[in-house]
Amino acid sequence: MNRRKFLSYLGCGCCGFVLNSCTNAPITERKQFKIVSEAKLNAQAAQIYEKVKQKEKLITGSKLDEIKEIGKKMEDSIGEYFYQAKLNDPTVHFDWEYILIDNKKIRNAWCMPGGKIAVYSGMFDVTKNTNGLAAVMGHEIAHAVAKHSVERASRGTVLNVGTQVIDILSGGKLSQINRTTGMNTVGMISQLGIMNPFNRKQESEADYLGMIFSSLSGYDIRETAKIWERMKEYNKGKTPPEFMSTHPSAENRIKKINGWTNEIILKFPPIKIS
Repeated sequence: MNRRKFLSYLGCGCCGFVLNSCTNAPITERKQFKIVSEAKLNAQAAQIYEKVKQKEKLITGSKLDEIKEIGKKMEDSIGEYFYQAKLNDPTVHFDWEYILIDNKKIRNAWCMPGGKIAVYSGMFDVTKNTNGLAAVMGHEIAHAVAKHSVERASRGTVLNVGTQVIDILSGGKLSQINRTTGMNTVGMISQLGIMNPFNRKQESEADYLGMIFSSLSGYDIRETAKIWERMKEYNKGKTPPEFMSTHPSAENRIKKINGWTNEIILKFPPIKIS
């Protein structure tokens, strides 16, 4: 088979594959490409979460109780929203769990696929209050609800396969470039040109959905912009240029959040659980 025919067959196969793998993100309706099994990713995340629980020093008591209370309100509000809207609930297979990690140096939180959530104690320096904590948790929960990990894993798989195919068709020229430069040049270009902008789009979507989930759960989302103002001060001089980062710049983030706030308050008021 000559190279032109190979490319033609590859293109047709990929088109059919992509068409069968496209879904929409909840609420935003953004087109998504997903080929990695969500169930498999959730199972892997649960295993890693257990290892984190064993390795890290965990905090119990009132602070953890606050995290769990916010989480439970969001669990119920998200489920009720999709039920009332007569839409498939993306959290139906989640096994929600919450931990508070004792590390004042880390101002972070995350939510693994399947609803496995962790907050670091350093985050309280930024959140300051319950509404601030809800804003952070809403953002992290939004990543899981929108299946961003499944999406990233799927794109990563396609990029890896595509790079190998191109290397074969070019007679190994990509490998030669990597050997000559002493770095993964192709990987770096893909990261800056494809994956980073894509991840920034996910981050903005998580900001938007997180504000919706916070509002539905009865929290004041006007605190969200204040969170990022404080985070901006903490990270002053430490953040890379936006094109090299997986996150939007603080300025862009705050601008979008302020633009969404009133719309979300009006469109997604606290939901009544039936």
